[in-house]
Amino acid sequence: MDVSNLLAAQAARFTESQSITVEKETPLDVDAGFLTVTDLNPVDEDSYASNLEEYLKSTARDGIQALIAALYALPTEKSPDGPLAKLPPPTTQLPRAKPLPKPKPPTKWELFAAAKGIQKKRRDRKVWDEEKQEWVNRWGRGGKNKETEEQWIHEVKANADVDFDPVQAAREERKSRVAKNERQRLQNLARAQAAQNEREQRKVDIDKTLAATRTSTASMGKFDRKLEGDKKLRGVKRKFDPAEMSAEREKQVSLAVLSQLDGDAKRAKIEKGTGDDVVNVRKAIRAVSKGKGGVALGRDAGKGSSKSSSKSKRGKR
Repeated sequence: MDVSNLLAAQAARFTESQSITVEKETPLDVDAGFLTVTDLNPVDEDSYASNLEEYLKSTARDGIQALIAALYALPTEKSPDGPLAKLPPPTTQLPRAKPLPKPKPPTKWELFAAAKGIQKKRRDRKVWDEEKQEWVNRWGRGGKNKETEEQWIHEVKANADVDFDPVQAAREERKSRVAKNERQRLQNLARAQAAQNEREQRKVDIDKTLAATRTSTASMGKFDRKLEGDKKLRGVKRKFDPAEMSAEREKQVSLAVLSQLDGDAKRAKIEKGTGDDVVNVRKAIRAVSKGKGGVALGRDAGKGSSKSSSKSKRGKR
């Protein structure tokens, strides 16, 4: 039985239905960097309503076919697991998970460089050593900055001390430079923190001024026209004691009020000079004179002094 015609017809039908080229009214947006395909064509309502499963399979098949065709068009490289395609940079812009970082305030050197027009140049980690004829580290182990410390001969000034150590002097000079850089770094951090605190304080002051102006009208801002985006002012919430409370709680509240009043009265007496620690002169005079008063007390005191003086004169004679 010859079935070649049937196989050829089936192969032709399969080729027509499963073409590697996807043709649509709006071309598919293929992003090989993210391995994504975006179909912007409108949904065919008739096909969607008649056979939902078949419609979804057909749409997914077209997207996968377009993505595979784009991957086969990319350059490849050999690997132990077989050829690998080099994915291009993504073209779809994804939203950030976090907001953009705030720009850091410029340091003292950056302000000076901007004023003088100095361009920033990145220093290489390696420098050329003329003696060794090779590239050496600028810092760290065997670095160029330790060349003076590690050299085998040093030049010493004629007026140097007897116990002068040139290696120790070079090491201390290098450490002082490191300490200076660290000190400048900390100063830059402190200056940036101070600027940030100043901005926050300025913002708080502006909010307070704005709140004061909004409540400066006769109606305390109640009937003023609100602007779009204005936030409701947050006032101080008053706290009230419950209407019903236990006898013990009511006693504590009353005693607290009385102690506060007693404290205010004592404070007022001390400020006026009539407190407990000040002698009441009027009471003292009344007590000493036995109710006669200050004049009688002064007269009696004068008489007593005259009698004592006359007695002393008689005794001298």
